[in-house]
Amino acid sequence: MTDSLARTVDKAGYGWALARVHRLEYPLPVYYLCYATWGASYAAGDVRGLPHWPVLLAVLANLLLPVAMNALNAAVDVRTDLRNPDKRDLATAVLRLGARRVIWVAAAEMGFSLVMATVVSAWVGHWFVLAADAAMIVLHLLYNLEPVHLKRRGFANPVALGISFGFLPCLVSYGAVRGTVDPSAWLVFAGLGTIVTGRALWWLVPDRTADAATGMRTPAVRYGAFRMLLVSCCITAAGPILLGWGLWWRYGPVWALVGVLASGAFLIGQVTVVRRSADRTLPNSVRMRRRNMTPMMIANVVLALLPLIPR
Repeated sequence: MTDSLARTVDKAGYGWALARVHRLEYPLPVYYLCYATWGASYAAGDVRGLPHWPVLLAVLANLLLPVAMNALNAAVDVRTDLRNPDKRDLATAVLRLGARRVIWVAAAEMGFSLVMATVVSAWVGHWFVLAADAAMIVLHLLYNLEPVHLKRRGFANPVALGISFGFLPCLVSYGAVRGTVDPSAWLVFAGLGTIVTGRALWWLVPDRTADAATGMRTPAVRYGAFRMLLVSCCITAAGPILLGWGLWWRYGPVWALVGVLASGAFLIGQVTVVRRSADRTLPNSVRMRRRNMTPMMIANVVLALLPLIPR
């Protein structure tokens, strides 16, 4: 550790470090809340169906897993993040807390999530809640840990993130309300998972240089930043098709159009980054988060509230 880095670590506060390793900076907490509640919203169809203990516990279980995944990933990737100017503060936070301690915190959070999913499943009698929660944990571990380490295995990287952040949380909170997933809901959740997959691929591009320097063979490293930004847009564009199909089935063409237009904000944010990016001029992840992810955040909220609107 360099002297300057050591001084920075010494000055870092524990509260800041804990928030940073969990990736609680704007606008990500709103994302996590939407991921956690999407399923319950589409199952309940009314605000009055949400404030019940099984739903609240399922949402809390969902909220714990993405932040636990972030903490585990930060601890595992600290060597790579030290090479990334946009993530050096994340590595500093890990060093301040200690990588081993961060891993134990992540493990405890995953364990609490599993316990709550078990309680919800026993309470409502829908055991796919526990199965989906456990599948998320397995994917988070496979994404970060050897020998599988999906993060460095090409397109398995964004697909694992799309499933574990976008699709499976829908099943956890949906199952706290209803025991059978309607065919139209499967389409909606598949669309949401596809959108998250495209955005995950987009979010990997700024890390290309640091990942390549440490042998992390992400899609951007294998195929180039500009090409992957284009592919991420294509994947994201497929999401509103599935989403719109499911919404039309459930609520009719007008609400399907509302959902498709809202989800188009994901794509607009991505396209603006594509226009000015190349392998030697990588986009800045901090700028992407602050500027491009705000319309995506609004779209997330719209898609969470849409099924709750009285018709």
